[in-house]
Amino acid sequence: MELAVHFSQSSARARSLLPGMLACAVVGAAAGFLSEHYRAPVMLFALLLGMSMNFLSADGPCRAGIEFTAKQVLRIGIALLGLRITVGQVANLGWGPVVLVLTCVIVTIAAAMAAAKLMGFNLLFGLLSGGATAICGASAALALSAALPAHPQKDRATLFTVIVVSALSTVAMVLYPMVTQALGFAPPTAGKFLGATIHDVAQVVGAGYSISPEAGDIATLVKLMRVAMLLPVILFASLLTRRLGAVEGGERPPLLPWFAVAFAVLVAINSTGWVPHAVQSAGNDVSRWLLVGSIAGIGMKSHLKEVATVGIKPVLLMVGETLFLATLAMALLHWLS
Repeated sequence: MELAVHFSQSSARARSLLPGMLACAVVGAAAGFLSEHYRAPVMLFALLLGMSMNFLSADGPCRAGIEFTAKQVLRIGIALLGLRITVGQVANLGWGPVVLVLTCVIVTIAAAMAAAKLMGFNLLFGLLSGGATAICGASAALALSAALPAHPQKDRATLFTVIVVSALSTVAMVLYPMVTQALGFAPPTAGKFLGATIHDVAQVVGAGYSISPEAGDIATLVKLMRVAMLLPVILFASLLTRRLGAVEGGERPPLLPWFAVAFAVLVAINSTGWVPHAVQSAGNDVSRWLLVGSIAGIGMKSHLKEVATVGIKPVLLMVGETLFLATLAMALLHWLS
């Protein structure tokens, strides 16, 4: 009897979630189609299309599924990012790129938090925008947002960060290869610079292989090292918000969210070499589409007029973070060469 009741409740729950999840899937598919045909970030299309359909998140049959997709599906997609990385990939690059990535990520996030504080923003917005800039663009913004405590402005801050970091990543994909050629960088050096500075993985791949196969391979591996920094940065975010929660009397989030643990486990499993290439590829594709669907859900929960009210200061903050990262990476490459 208990089993029948549980099954009945689960079935009812699934039926309540299905309309909203299907809406997010349709928007995600449309975003993928537009991205392939217009060569622009799929996350950006998913956000904009989702925002154009924000009426679906009002009270109605789609609301529960949109909420579920924007939160729980997002976490599953982040966990599956672990199938992109192996410990061997990091080790094969040697100590130079490791120092480059560690320094760029740590210093950029610290500078972003300090700048955010000076500009009058919440410290956690500096962590969110700095992490998106320093690690892996929209995916990092979504992961850090999922690890941060609930806040009335969190969805708007996440949405704004994803839009700006996606736009900046596209600009960097076009400009940075020209910068490396103007400065006379050899393909390996150019690959390290592109992998250490461009925000999103897809844009790194496009920029790197536009120079040469060697530059593309190195840029991709350096970028994956930055993706691997997602776990310690999420842990730092959790520790910081627990401390702030204790000081301010708010709710203390878990020390390490379950999706971060799953991310680490998948990296460890993937590093054994036991995971077939077909499974890795499928996991990467599933992760990508889950993240696209979840960002569509976040878009549906938001209103463009709310994003438009943030003003110019947050844009200047993120542009400054991007320029700071590029300058720092160039200086470190000169020092390490």
